[in-house]
Amino acid sequence: MIEIDGSQGEGGGQVLRSSLSLSLMTGKPMRITKIRARRPKPGLRAQHLKSVEAAAAVGVAEIEGAAFGSKSLVFHPRGITAGQYQFDIGTAGSTSLVLQTIYAPLGLSDHPSKVTITGGTHVRWSPAFHYLRMNWLPHMHWIGYRGDLTLDLAGFFPQGGGRIRAQIQPNDPLTPLHLTDRGNLQQIEGLSAVSNLPESIAIRQRRQAVRRLGGLGCPIEIDVIQLPSKRKGTMILLKAVYEKSQACYVGLGERGKPAEKVADEAAEALLAFMVTDGAIDEYLADQLLVPLTFVPGISEFRTSKVTQHLITNAQVIQAFTRTEIKIDGELGESGLVQIRPPT
Repeated sequence: MIEIDGSQGEGGGQVLRSSLSLSLMTGKPMRITKIRARRPKPGLRAQHLKSVEAAAAVGVAEIEGAAFGSKSLVFHPRGITAGQYQFDIGTAGSTSLVLQTIYAPLGLSDHPSKVTITGGTHVRWSPAFHYLRMNWLPHMHWIGYRGDLTLDLAGFFPQGGGRIRAQIQPNDPLTPLHLTDRGNLQQIEGLSAVSNLPESIAIRQRRQAVRRLGGLGCPIEIDVIQLPSKRKGTMILLKAVYEKSQACYVGLGERGKPAEKVADEAAEALLAFMVTDGAIDEYLADQLLVPLTFVPGISEFRTSKVTQHLITNAQVIQAFTRTEIKIDGELGESGLVQIRPPT
């Protein structure tokens, strides 16, 4: 039984989700206590409980403590079972985070799976759907994890109601990732989107992004699109494409927030990335750590920022495996990350 202290490091839901993924992928049972102890509302909330239920379904697991508000959980997987799964978070909780909990484990199966998740698709403190599809998924493909993502309905805070679908195939042979030098900037790509709002808002977002990034001296192509949704919402995604890598940032609209500010949030984050020597953005660095743990051979990448999430994820991984993870860089600064599996 692997014992995990849920209050370690950043002490949020990521400790739980990574532990669930690692338990599935290693077959090791785990007990986690002090779940989300560092959050204003500790314990399992709707989104975290759904991650537990999803992992339990995929792993045919015995579980204790899977209840709303629970601060401890015992999870005992019996194996990974491919199949067709549907999960409804019931709130605007992140569909992306639930999916990432089970995506890599399902790739270990010999058979394909189909997963449908209902909830929030473009909400704060989590990767938006388009970030997954345009940044996270291509990197997973490069490693050897296979699958496709589809957005049926966009779900915004506070109502949610979005729906995503994933088709997950058995892995190709997994290969190490080497992204330490991004090369020269080639272009900026992006999406400016609205749901059930005037297209002029998306056009204003695009115009402001072009204004902020126009001095970079590269082509800028930002598509204006309408996202299907039951609710109103806006978003913009900006992706910097380099010779050898890419980085992605998102701005989300909310009531009373000008379109220009939505664009500014994404543009400022992207410009901040550019003054570092990072090959990938700080969010992707954190999200790739668990999948890379099971890749034979040494992987290494340079992140634009060493975050507490990244450090905590490394600590959780090392509780389950003998993989050596070296993070060379100070908190808040760019750093080189090396993942070395046991020999």
